[in-house]
Amino acid sequence: MPQRHATIACAAAAAVGALALSLLPGTASARSADSAAPTAAETLRVADTSPAVLAAMQRDLGLSSPQQAKERLVNEADAGALAGRLQQSLGRDFAGAWVSGAESATLTVATTDRSEVAGITAKGAKAKLVAHTLAELDAAKAKLDRAAVKNSSVDAPYWSVDVRTNTVVVNAVKPAAAQKLISASGVARDLVRVETISESPRPLYDIRGGDAYYMGSGGRCSVGFAVTRGTTEGFATAGHCGRAGTTTSGFNQVSQGSFQASTFPGRDTAWVATNSNWKATPYVASQGQNVKVAGSTQSAVGASICRSGSTTGWHCGTITRHNTSVTYPEGTISGVTQTTVCAEPGDSGGSYISGSQAQGVTSGGSGDCRSGGTTFHQPINPLIQGYGLTLKTDDGGGPGPGPGPGEGTWAAGTTYNAGDQVTYNGSTYRCLQPHQAQPGWDPVSAPALWQLV
Repeated sequence: MPQRHATIACAAAAAVGALALSLLPGTASARSADSAAPTAAETLRVADTSPAVLAAMQRDLGLSSPQQAKERLVNEADAGALAGRLQQSLGRDFAGAWVSGAESATLTVATTDRSEVAGITAKGAKAKLVAHTLAELDAAKAKLDRAAVKNSSVDAPYWSVDVRTNTVVVNAVKPAAAQKLISASGVARDLVRVETISESPRPLYDIRGGDAYYMGSGGRCSVGFAVTRGTTEGFATAGHCGRAGTTTSGFNQVSQGSFQASTFPGRDTAWVATNSNWKATPYVASQGQNVKVAGSTQSAVGASICRSGSTTGWHCGTITRHNTSVTYPEGTISGVTQTTVCAEPGDSGGSYISGSQAQGVTSGGSGDCRSGGTTFHQPINPLIQGYGLTLKTDDGGGPGPGPGPGEGTWAAGTTYNAGDQVTYNGSTYRCLQPHQAQPGWDPVSAPALWQLV
């Protein structure tokens, strides 16, 4: 949410079997058969999580200690890898996955095929038998997206796939507006439900993630993540903060750069190229110290997530839903992630991070950091993929896009989505979790991210 002179604010199922993730193959306490293969937590560098992130998680998630926060991150890393493998094995019967519990020790995987339940529980997850596949829910949500083009209303401002209830949820200030949108979409009633909310979200107007920057046209926003494009350095941020050509100055009011590309509404993406006075760093600002970004592996529903912004600093919460569409007064954006993290004017564009993994840039929301709220972030992987950017994760020049040490189609710097296939050293691998490939994350070295086909 840019701060624009205080005008716009930051925006029947049967459950069987459950095992704590700490007992799963591949977790910190039980490696895979190949003892040389790193665990998911090692791949995602959970051990490098900043004390500032752990402290914010402890404060905002009601955890007893930084160690409990770290244990949660270990479990979430393991859960993401296992969920990716189960999604591939279930195929079209897959209906979503999420983590739960104070330490995210339980992974639940939903399926529409009763015969798959035993296989899910055998892998150490909790199985839930549901009526609709994730593909069906995504298709229903897409119908709502299309209907909103002609029936958009700020009284039914956002809708999303909710894997935990196996429905598409339409959130509305006025339920009648939601019913109008649902009717116009033609979505089957058993696929959708309406939740009443008290407040509509709005954009959070206002090269280190979380630092303030100022638009030449007026207003303040927050840096998302430092990026490079070839030899050009800059940062990712929210599209509603400025249009292509908008000039920026940094937190110190020194000339900084300009927006190279911006999309809003539709998406909420942008990137700013900075001048030679500014150096891209792999850090996000926190209270008195830097948090290093190690990658961009997307976290699961229910996972912990923290945000840094120039107005409110560090705050944490959990991921509520992926694949959300939200309507602001300026229009509808799709593909954002809904969270319980608070934000306020000026936090727009700022960094969302889980452990050391970049998640997205602040778009908008409702509420504030005194009473709590709902916020939305634009996932980072589609943003950097769309603009051909490389996330800054090292202190030097960065690897940039290019081939890894092995032969094949896998390349460091490439952004991969779940299900993408690559070749590496003569074998074919399938991507398990969305991420931008980093050096050392090749398919052989990162079994948490890749599965041999």
